[in-house]
Amino acid sequence: MGTAVEFYDFYIYGLAAALVLDTLFFTNKDPALAVMHSFLTFGIAFIARPIGAALFGHFGDKVGRKTTLIASLLIMGISTTLIGFLPTYQQAGIFAPVCLCILRFCQGLGLGGEWGGAALLATENAPKGKRALFAMFPQIGPPIGFITASLIFIILSKSLSNEQMMAWGWRIPFLLSIVLVGLGMYVRMSIIESNAFRSMVAKQNAVKVPLADTVRKHYKQLILGSLAAMSCFTLFFLSTVFSLQYATTQHPWQSAPLFNKIDYLFILMGAIVFMALGSPVSAWLSDKIGRRPIFLIGGILTVIIGYFYGDLINCNSTTVAAIFLSFSLFVMGILWTPLAAYLPEIFPTNVRYTGAAISFSFGGILGGSLTPFTAAWLVKEYSLQGTVYVGWFLIASCVLSMLAVLLLPETHRQEIDN
Repeated sequence: MGTAVEFYDFYIYGLAAALVLDTLFFTNKDPALAVMHSFLTFGIAFIARPIGAALFGHFGDKVGRKTTLIASLLIMGISTTLIGFLPTYQQAGIFAPVCLCILRFCQGLGLGGEWGGAALLATENAPKGKRALFAMFPQIGPPIGFITASLIFIILSKSLSNEQMMAWGWRIPFLLSIVLVGLGMYVRMSIIESNAFRSMVAKQNAVKVPLADTVRKHYKQLILGSLAAMSCFTLFFLSTVFSLQYATTQHPWQSAPLFNKIDYLFILMGAIVFMALGSPVSAWLSDKIGRRPIFLIGGILTVIIGYFYGDLINCNSTTVAAIFLSFSLFVMGILWTPLAAYLPEIFPTNVRYTGAAISFSFGGILGGSLTPFTAAWLVKEYSLQGTVYVGWFLIASCVLSMLAVLLLPETHRQEIDN
């Protein structure tokens, strides 16, 4: 529930960045440049995530998972709601994008603390041999959040004229966040601490400054864990945020956009279901045969997607687009789900929140922060050929992740109550 609410907030911004924020918050003298600026604000949250991970990780490893999860949900929800009250560039000039960037940064802080705590509660409370299966549940939160965000945008676009949508309709998804946060808070108040954390407290094994201890003693796991997480973020944001903007925008070499926004959002909503379907398959297999084989299988499939990316994203067939996006997000589910078990497993209990959260956040920076911006820049600089280069960008990210996984140990059979 908590991850679904937090990722709804996060994806609402991503969809808005692809659909409306470029016009609302940036000068439209150069539409391509405005799109790139919009995607840059999208990336700001990824820069904030490791800061949030370090901050919430410190308190999560010192005072417990529950308190930090409640705080992260509040920060994310309040920041998202306030975006819905912001004036536009036409109303407030440069003040508008500056405030937008500040609130997007706060979103990143909240999400930086969210994922690590949710993953730890799942894995540390899991029965032996089922950590990936239990870790699957917080990983299903993002597709639920994305589907909800997409559905709200579709309903608004169907119900309102373009003028109404640009005038005030775009604010509604952000303002609805406060309702979802209330629901998430109700759930979060009822959770309990894990046995692993309570055992650590009883043994007085807590460290004074978890971040310092993590960096000093576990820097290898931090670096390799971040690289291992990178490719799934790259694949996800190229398949969702960038593809949505690219496929619904008319480019100089086209007579019309490949798709209208509503049709493409429907395709994305259907495709994101396959990410959720890939999760239980990946979780079950990674508990049976290990984390590393599943990551490597997902990596090989990602390389194949990258090789054909340019051709597939430029096809205006609804069937081809649906198959392309569904397969891409199914592979994303394969890569995504074991992370929630694997990253906590490579760190000891007394720095687990800090280590897992920072690795995940830096993976987001490497794979997600500048990915839509870089893809938009490649298209702007190299026109149609730029989409082929986007595919090679995905392949390069994937190869780095696979190398990192090969350098990390297998962990699916080890005990984590230490």
